[in-house]
Amino acid sequence: MFCFHKKLLIQTIVRQYSSSKKNAKPIRNYLKQNSKFLDSLRIHVKAGTGGFGFPRYGGEGGKGGDVCFVATEGMTLKDFLKKYPLKKIQAETGGDSHSRRILGQSGEDKKVNVPTGITVYDDKNVLIGELNEPDSELIVGKGGDGGNKTNGYCGLKGESKSIKLELKLIADIGLVGFPNAGKSTLLKAISNAKPKIASYPFTTIRPNIGVMTYEDLRQISMADLPGLIEGAHCNIGMGHRFLRHVERTKLLLLVVDINGFQLNPKHKFRSCLDTVVLLNKELELYKEELLDKPAMLVINKMDTEGAKEKYLEIKNQLENLDDAILSYPDEIKPSKAIKFDKILKISAKDQPDDVQRVKLTVRELLDVNEELNNNKEYKSLKSIKEQLREYGPVLI
Repeated sequence: MFCFHKKLLIQTIVRQYSSSKKNAKPIRNYLKQNSKFLDSLRIHVKAGTGGFGFPRYGGEGGKGGDVCFVATEGMTLKDFLKKYPLKKIQAETGGDSHSRRILGQSGEDKKVNVPTGITVYDDKNVLIGELNEPDSELIVGKGGDGGNKTNGYCGLKGESKSIKLELKLIADIGLVGFPNAGKSTLLKAISNAKPKIASYPFTTIRPNIGVMTYEDLRQISMADLPGLIEGAHCNIGMGHRFLRHVERTKLLLLVVDINGFQLNPKHKFRSCLDTVVLLNKELELYKEELLDKPAMLVINKMDTEGAKEKYLEIKNQLENLDDAILSYPDEIKPSKAIKFDKILKISAKDQPDDVQRVKLTVRELLDVNEELNNNKEYKSLKSIKEQLREYGPVLI
């Protein structure tokens, strides 16, 4: 009788579970999309072991193959994972020395295609190298030496280690701002990208890249990142790990809402000026070097009621941010103010002329900064040549 009741209870639980599973809400599309984006991956690489030597004739074993990464344009980490689902990569072992072949054949190197923009770290988080240019190569695992007199004719093992791949998107411009500031709206209006746009925070949950095309067919790429919020460095909101994608950009484009920002009623309201200062602070906490990048500020939603008056109130403070940050408490005050090459006020949603103005301005700033960098390199090269120049004997 007890067994019968137990069986009945199990059948009831199974039935309830099946019913709840059928009535469960399907996974929302934007969560499915987010799972497709991959910008960090840990794998194991093993280089080839060296072949055995042949002591009788002094023969040397072949060197083990290296594991080598090759930067490939248009590839993603998801493509990499499809090809290597086990996350293990191994190179060939070196050939042994024998009576018919005194010098053992070297093991074939394992060439692995990876996305351009990859940074490689070892398991202790020490940088191994970066691949920023298409077709550039990086050895991540060195093959062992073949057996010879110095190692007792026993081939040495190749490097075997876990490594971490971090993808940093390569774009000319990086869009940074609080949630719902209008970054995605601007990206959609200014480029060929089709980001998700809605009136709630954290609409962008994975980086988007758009390409601006000009009349002379020049193209400039722009990366839109998930919104930062106050405390992102403490992993609040979506954290600030996405900021790694602006490290390689040539220009930071900060987008703020003239009406300020409040995540929800429990959080403190922050004015437009507050959001600029807080973005400055979050960039500094992530990597202070980002504040030295060329930067531009776009104040969005100027078509809303009272926007002009709000802008006039903070105009002088925005133009003199070094002085403005002094009035803020230490917990949100950055130690260094970001320098804006240009401040534009726009309405990305309803004013195509404003969007065109942004498009032309970012091109102009990129060109000016490129020219300045070229002049610095030229002056540096000239001074080095002067130092290395051989002077002949001087007649006194």
